[in-house]
Amino acid sequence: MKIADIDLGRQPVMLAPMEDVTDQAFRLLCKEFGASMVYSEFVSADALIRNVGRQFEKMKIDERERPVAIQIYGRDVPSMVEAAKIVESEAHPDILDINFGCPVKKIAGKGAGSGMLRTPELMLDITREVVKAVSIPVTVKTRLGWDVPTMYDARNFLPDAPVGRPYIVELAERLQDCGIKALTIHGRTRSQMYQGEADWTLIGEVKNNPRMSIPIIGNGDITTAERAKECFSQYGVDAVMIGRATFGQPWLFKDVRSYLDTGVHDDSMTLDWKFDVLRRQVQKSVEYSLRGDNELKERKRTELGGIIHVRRHLANCPLFKGIPDFRHTRISILQAETQEQLFALLDEAKEKIILFSQNS
Repeated sequence: MKIADIDLGRQPVMLAPMEDVTDQAFRLLCKEFGASMVYSEFVSADALIRNVGRQFEKMKIDERERPVAIQIYGRDVPSMVEAAKIVESEAHPDILDINFGCPVKKIAGKGAGSGMLRTPELMLDITREVVKAVSIPVTVKTRLGWDVPTMYDARNFLPDAPVGRPYIVELAERLQDCGIKALTIHGRTRSQMYQGEADWTLIGEVKNNPRMSIPIIGNGDITTAERAKECFSQYGVDAVMIGRATFGQPWLFKDVRSYLDTGVHDDSMTLDWKFDVLRRQVQKSVEYSLRGDNELKERKRTELGGIIHVRRHLANCPLFKGIPDFRHTRISILQAETQEQLFALLDEAKEKIILFSQNS
């Protein structure tokens, strides 16, 4: 599969953009374990234009990440165009992705992210002008619609749409006409947030629409290698994107890649190996947070920042599911403030998993 001239190989598996999750340290781990392409955290167009430092930090790229996409969001044409130009000139990503899918209130409630699903004409204007403003490929990530009652009839938001046309099918065509090079669809509406099961049937309709010529990337509820393979075979998507399922298991890409390529799971990932990966994730998160800081006081502050960032990954690690009396350990992980504390808790968790398996 290709996005413009970027060859991502057969059945690409991508890391979804996630705020406060997909920083450079985490992206590098996922890339190491087989992610075909990785995406940045959300970059605010307005904040980028105001030169807010945190936004520029999000855009830092390590050459080992490539191909990598920077994702931006905003709510008007001028700021999105200016932000797109800044991203291209300062970060030099392989792809610029537009966020029309984030459902959180502080973004969607202000008309950005999935809030754009209520103003499709503005969404199309932004997309069209951003494509014109940069020389790198532009892609879009969005959802099925604003809410379930309206997602099956595009006329609710696009009065000139054909009768009975599902909203995302019509919207996908129009986004393609704006010049985007790929479209990612999360199989839920904005009102669903992350509740219920993702609906892949409409993603499949978009992919199988004969008018569509750009790659369609499916997203939502891919938690296992089997599900990834099923989505490729059943819905015909060109690529799949994995988000929340990567929490506490960046090695998921390694297993999915093995299963897609060979039909069998990767059996090299032992329990010891996985816990070594979790320790590496802690170290990389802290190193990423510490970089550029020399003063001891500042180092203490930013080390804690790295710990805060990574500890929710660890607390949600699927290795811990089903372990009895694990609640106290999980709470302790979420309250840890140093590497030493987290490493000790990981050792404790590993012992509990071994004991549990012996008694099962």
